[in-house]
Formats: sequence, structure tokens, C-alpha cells
Amino acid sequence: MAERTPATSPRRRRATASMADVARLAGVSSQTVSRVSNGYAGVNEETRQQVLTAMKELGYRPNSAARALKRGEFRTIGVITFSLSSTGNVRTLEAIANSAAAEGYAVTLLPVAVPTQDEVRGAFSRLEELAVDAVIVIMEVHLLDAATIMLPPYVQVLVVDSDAGDHYTVVDTDQAGGSRTAVEHLLGLGHETVWHLGGPEDSFAAQRRTDAWRAVLTEAGRTPPPLIRGDWSAESGYHAGLELAAREDCTAVFAANDQMALGLLRALHEQGRRVPEDVSVIGFDDIPEASSFLPPLTTVHQDFAEVGRLCVQAVLRKMRQHDEAERGTTLVPTRLVVRDSTAPPGSAG
Repeated sequence: MAERTPATSPRRRRATASMADVARLAGVSSQTVSRVSNGYAGVNEETRQQVLTAMKELGYRPNSAARALKRGEFRTIGVITFSLSSTGNVRTLEAIANSAAAEGYAVTLLPVAVPTQDEVRGAFSRLEELAVDAVIVIMEVHLLDAATIMLPPYVQVLVVDSDAGDHYTVVDTDQAGGSRTAVEHLLGLGHETVWHLGGPEDSFAAQRRTDAWRAVLTEAGRTPPPLIRGDWSAESGYHAGLELAAREDCTAVFAANDQMALGLLRALHEQGRRVPEDVSVIGFDDIPEASSFLPPLTTVHQDFAEVGRLCVQAVLRKMRQHDEAERGTTLVPTRLVVRDSTAPPGSAG
């Protein structure tokens, strides 16, 4: 009969393929197969491809649980985040995942649906049930309290975008430095003052940007105008823009992120206020679409890829050195990207 028996079917071969089978088919040693499976360096690309081809042909899948027991690690990093709706969080998460993959590590996401202390504690307690070696916390709100959260003793922790430097290893964008550059740019163009469309009250990043805006104006001898607050969304920027468009004394606005700046531009356009001739607008983030705004947006560039790389490097260093005591904050510099949405007050179009 032509019918295959279970012993010779492809499904059965895939289930029983071993590392030795892969080594024989690829013409290499079992040690080389192990090194490729574990993502170690020192295997040339041609040999690595031979091994990967053999694995695919045989349907071989490395036993990650066995490897973890042998090495004492899972090669997985947990990421706790409170929101996937903000540009900063999404791009930071993407950068962490890419950097982790480059080091041979996977990422397990632990989203916190409601930003409360109980939810935060619950996320950390779930680490006991998950196979992770370390955790990176992407903070947006004032919730991480070292006195109330019990961490698994074997898990190294790093925090992104937080004032928790006294308790944790922290990697953050230089929020204050970027905001200073933005406000100084507008004052340098000759604007008497700069209005600020700030982010939500519970955001560390928004607070740093607001504090820097206020400090630069005060140092320059200018009285800061009333703070107008949004929620990071373009819609909130639009509603704030309607309010600002009605003020003839408003000639320059620093928006705390590019999405709010987008809504602001729309409101100013609808109300007949030209940008940058009547009102200069500057944002923060330098999202990929910023150069396609009308007009193209002057903004503060955040290097999310570098933040992600430094997060992974730092947490792996803590794991490998078993460094429970490492503390302090690493700031990633920002840079001002000048486009067409800022100009001296009263500039001709």
C-alpha cells in the first residue's frame, strides 16, 4: 500500500527529531547545533544557515525549558507598560524588543489595563508565574512605589521614564533638556513669550517638559502664560488650539508632543491664524509623520532606538553581574529638528 505508516509520517519525524539528528544532517557537531540554538556568537554565517536549514527540514525545535534549567536563565525579558496608545510607549517597546532580539532574548509583555497601585503590584506578582529573567517598566504615571511592591528576588528591574532613580536603574530621554531647547529656539526667534500645551498631570514626562518651559521663561525675565493642558491626543490639541487662536497675544506655542501639535495646527488654520506667520508651533517626539504636517513641524527628536538599546544593555549587565545595587539615571540626549512651523513673529508668508 502507498499509505504512510505513523512511524514514517512527516508529523512523527518532526516530533522525534533530536539535536543529534540535526547535527548529522547539517554535517556539524552537536555542540555547534547547541550554539546556534542558543544564539551564541562564534558560528560563521554559512554554518549557521546549514544548521537552521536542517532544523527546518527535520521540524526540530530546541527545548527552551531544558535550556533554561541548564543555564539558569530563560533568555526572556518582561516589559510592564501602562499604555500602548501613546507614541512614546509604543516606540520604546518596539526598540526594546528589537534590541532584545539582537541579543538573543525574547520579550514578554505584561500590560496594566488600569493605572493603579493594585494593578502594578499584580503585574509584578505575575512575574513569579512567568519565565522571565528581568523586567523593564515603562512608566507614565506616579505609581511605582518601592515600599509597596514586592519584587521576585531573582528578577532584575529597570525603569523607563520615571523619577525612581534612587530605587532603580533608570533610562530616560532628557525631557528637560529637549524642552529647554524648544523654548529657547522660540525666544531666540524674537517671540516675547511662549505658551505651553502640556501633557496630562499624572505623567512624569509631561511634568518635566512643563517645568523646563516655565524655568526658561522665568530665567529670561518673562512671565509664563497660563498653562493649557491636553491628554497627548490630537483632539485635545485641537480644543486647546481653538482657545489659543482667540488670543492675539499668542505668537508661539510649545506643544508637549507632536500629536497635540497636529490638532493645534488644525485649529489655528480653521480660525485663520497662519503658521508660522502669525503663530509659531513646536512639538516634541519627532514622530515619522512630523515632516508631513502642514506646515512641516519643528520638533524635539527623541532617540527611542537608543533608549531601547540602553535599557536592554543595562538590564543584561545587571543580570550577568548579579548587581542588585546598581542605581541611577542614564539620560539619552535629544535634538531640535527645525522645519517650517517656526519663524520670527510677524514673518511674511
